[in-house]
Amino acid sequence: MRRILAELRIYICNRWVASIPSHTIRQWYYCYIMKYSIGQNTAILMDCTFDCTRHFAIGSNSVINGKCRIDNKSSITIGNNVSISQEVLILSADHDPDSLVFASRDLPVIIEDYVFIGSRATILPGVTIGKGAVIAAGSVVTKDVKPFAIVGGVPAQFIRTRQTELNYRLSYRRLLQ
Repeated sequence: MRRILAELRIYICNRWVASIPSHTIRQWYYCYIMKYSIGQNTAILMDCTFDCTRHFAIGSNSVINGKCRIDNKSSITIGNNVSISQEVLILSADHDPDSLVFASRDLPVIIEDYVFIGSRATILPGVTIGKGAVIAAGSVVTKDVKPFAIVGGVPAQFIRTRQTELNYRLSYRRLLQ
């Protein structure tokens, strides 16, 4: 019965709640029904989907833009003032290709404060993205990214270092998103 209720909550979350053009209603559902930890002034825009009814925390003043997929089978922790662009894919689970039974692996993802992730980037399981890092659009992040590094490509490679004196506060809520 517990599994049926969990599946029903995730179905409602992804098929109905994600398409409601109201931050207030979506945030209420995410916090009180899905039990996600969501910081002050954080926005999760429309059409984002989640894979699980637990294992998700995001800090204050952050934004997840529309049509992102959050595979939170293992924990996904996102810091403060993080900007995640449209259609980003964050994975926290995969399968062990060397397992005789194709065993699943849960590998937490950590995205620290002031990170910017460009559109259609993919973050693979087990990755930590350091404070202030920038992930270029379309990149595939296969390994940890150092603080303030700018990376891009498939797989993502170091490009250069970003300014380290970051002191901004994100506030991004569109009227009907």
